[in-house]
Amino acid sequence: MSVIELRSVSKWFGSVVAVSDVSFSIDRGVTALLGPNGAGKSTVLRMLCGLTRPSDGSVRVLGGDPATDPALARRIGIVPQQEGLFDKLTAVEFVTLAGTLQGLDDPGAAARRALEVVELDHADTRAVGGYSKGMRQRVKVAQALVHDPDVVFLDEPLTGLDPRQRKHMIELFGRLGDEGRCVLVSSHVLDEVERFGSRILVIVQGRLAAEGDFHAIRDLMDDRPHRIRVETDRPRQLAAGLLAEGVALGVRLDGPQAVLVDTVDAAAFRHAVGPVAVATGARLLAVAPLDDDLDSVFRYLVGR
Repeated sequence: MSVIELRSVSKWFGSVVAVSDVSFSIDRGVTALLGPNGAGKSTVLRMLCGLTRPSDGSVRVLGGDPATDPALARRIGIVPQQEGLFDKLTAVEFVTLAGTLQGLDDPGAAARRALEVVELDHADTRAVGGYSKGMRQRVKVAQALVHDPDVVFLDEPLTGLDPRQRKHMIELFGRLGDEGRCVLVSSHVLDEVERFGSRILVIVQGRLAAEGDFHAIRDLMDDRPHRIRVETDRPRQLAAGLLAEGVALGVRLDGPQAVLVDTVDAAAFRHAVGPVAVATGARLLAVAPLDDDLDSVFRYLVGR
């Protein structure tokens, strides 16, 4: 039996269909749930947590129904997208409260350990209301882990984190999966999911549009070139070098310090652009995909 099973699940609110006939199963490890805003990701997570019931179909987590089995709450950790912190409490007070509600024998000690895991100081006396967005996100992750759950649901947990914090969180999710937990992380950023190195479920307009690892999802787009904008102090020289290297189908100057590159192999381009810049004496100022966001993937999937 899989840890998580959805069978022909639909959810509607009045005349609005949020999730339509979605089926999938998830085992232990890290799985990413991708979708643009309004795709139905949060609704799927809410059903998995038992916070809302499906209108049709069945949801099973650890063999039980999360909407009717209260014992499952002790085995599930939840990081909601919405802010749900008690702003007048310190981080350790808030996470201790979460541990207390889970019935832990020593919730204070568990809270301190959880805050250390997310690189927050449990001795900080500031109220969480004065924390930055990234720090508040990490407090939410700490409260989700305080009771050592078997299943962890995280709804857009990397929002507001700086690059170092994002790297740490991605590594943390990987460790949780390696420890045998089932971790489901929602995101709308394709680059984040590539670094998860995990199975991906793609939700489009409430439906499951694709599933597989990152490369399988990208393979769906093999017949469409990727467009990348490269800012450099020597655009002509860099453009010529990329063409000569064979990683660009076409190039076009975009202003005095930028090149638009079309490529069918974005990974090969990423590996080649640095060495080509060195060889041509060009300084790279920025490299940004113009159509590598998840909305672009979805437009492609929907139009297939």
